[in-house]
Amino acid sequence: MNKSDWIEGLARGMSVLECFDTERQRLNATLASEKTGLTRAVVRRHLLTLNHLGYLETDGSYFWLAPKVLGFAGSYLSSARIPRTVQPALHKLSMTTKLSSSVAVMQNDSVIIVARGIWQEPDISSKSAQSVMAYGLHVGTRLPAHATSTGQVLLANLKPAALKDWLNNYPLIRLTPHTSTQVKKLREKLKRVSAQDYCLAMQEHELTVDALAVPLRNMRGETIAALNIVRSGSSPTEPDLTSRWLPLLQKTAQELRSLI
Repeated sequence: MNKSDWIEGLARGMSVLECFDTERQRLNATLASEKTGLTRAVVRRHLLTLNHLGYLETDGSYFWLAPKVLGFAGSYLSSARIPRTVQPALHKLSMTTKLSSSVAVMQNDSVIIVARGIWQEPDISSKSAQSVMAYGLHVGTRLPAHATSTGQVLLANLKPAALKDWLNNYPLIRLTPHTSTQVKKLREKLKRVSAQDYCLAMQEHELTVDALAVPLRNMRGETIAALNIVRSGSSPTEPDLTSRWLPLLQKTAQELRSLI
C-alpha cells in the first residue's frame, strides 16, 4: 500500500473500536490506551467521536459498543460466502456429535468465529447441559490464536516467513496452565499439527474445555479457515475427541472444499 493512501486517523479510530471484545466489553480512555498503544488524549477523542457517530455508548466515563456496529456484522454475514456455505454442515456436525462446532478465520493475533453450530441438551437443568452452555461462544467472538485449536491449525498452515513474523509480533499470553507461552514449544506443536493436518487443544484456552480442529481448504488447496468441535466438562472416561470424531471432521471439511 502506498504511504500516500494511508489515513492515519482512520486507522487509529478502527484500532480503538477493535479493542472492545468479549473480555473487555466496557472500557475507559485509560484502558483503551493500554490496549491500543495510543496516548490517552488521542484515545479519548476517538472514543467521543465514535460515541457521537453512534458506534459507542457511554455513561460519561466508560464506553461500550452500540447496536449500530451490528450493521457491519449483518452485512458481512449476509454477503460473505464462508458463513452462508458452512452453516448447514455445522448444524449437521453438531447434531451428530452432540457438541458445539464452529468455523473461524485468522485476524492478527486472534481467530474470529464466523459461523457456529450449537448443541444443547434437551434437559437444560442437567449438569452436562450447563457445561455446554457455559462455553457460550457466538459468531464474532475473538479468541487468541495461539491457545485455540482453530488458531493453531491456521498458524500451522502459514508460510515459514509469515509464521516467523506472527511469532515476532504477538505475545503468547498464558490463559491456563496448559497454554503454550514459549515460542519454541509452540513451534514444536505447530510442526506436529502441520504434519498430521489437525489440532487437538486440551484446556489451552479454558480449563475443562477441549477442542479438535482441521483446516478448511478451497479447490486451490489454500487454507482459508478452520473447522472445529468443542467439548466442555468431559469426564476422564469419555472417548478421546481425535479417535472418535476426527474422521467425521475431516469428511466434513472435504465436502465443503468444493463449496468454499
